[in-house]
Amino acid sequence: MGGEQISRVIPDWAEQRRFGVRVDWGPVGAQALGPGSAAVVVVDILSFTTSVSVAVDAGTEVLPYRWRDGTAARFAADSDAELAVGRREVSERRPWSLSPAALRRAPAPRRLVLPSPNGSAISAAVDGIPVIAACLRNASAVARWIVDQGWGTREQPVSVIAAGEHWPGRDVLRPAIEDWLGAAAVIAALVESGAGPLSPEATLARSSYTGNADAAALVSGCASGLELASIGFADDVAVAVEIESSSAVPVLTDGAFVDARVGA
Repeated sequence: MGGEQISRVIPDWAEQRRFGVRVDWGPVGAQALGPGSAAVVVVDILSFTTSVSVAVDAGTEVLPYRWRDGTAARFAADSDAELAVGRREVSERRPWSLSPAALRRAPAPRRLVLPSPNGSAISAAVDGIPVIAACLRNASAVARWIVDQGWGTREQPVSVIAAGEHWPGRDVLRPAIEDWLGAAAVIAALVESGAGPLSPEATLARSSYTGNADAAALVSGCASGLELASIGFADDVAVAVEIESSSAVPVLTDGAFVDARVGA
């Protein structure tokens, strides 16, 4: 369902109009707020946007893809890109996955297809405006770049989308506090850079970040952090909480996330 179709069924009161910075959840939130925004910021801390930040730091172009099935391999081949596999499928031949720690250990390919049912799906749900990948590693860099473009105002609003997860075995959004916290970090940084005004939703999100002294502990101890640790990927959580460690600004350009600062 395209953005125009969604916007017709989303009531006006849900679109957070009149505000320079907005926030919502998941693909439907992106489709609802995207058409009225200058840009959409996707936040999927564990682990899509964290993985994008790590890969872009290394000079890799990241192509988001919604499904991890046979079509992903064909898409990668057609795009002259390597394909990231499942975390447990990593091998010497295929060292890339949605694990940011694995991406850091692997050789950096020129182009990489990164399937993800959450962050990639949101990226694909937005048409016609810039999509930016943000996480705790690059929240301030993303915010500064957005404000430098003249966005984050009433006239040119920005929508920050917390990806969320899916309940196991059910196609139902599970609000994930790590994504809300990451979205809040971006919103807080936008305010510091002069963006605004904030919608009530964005105001509440911001306070959840500025009012907590230990974001890393929250991410490590939340349900999604515990899930990754329980299956042997605690190192992915450790990468995700490298707060403000990256200055990369991954913007979806011609189907791939690339660092907007390169060549600027």
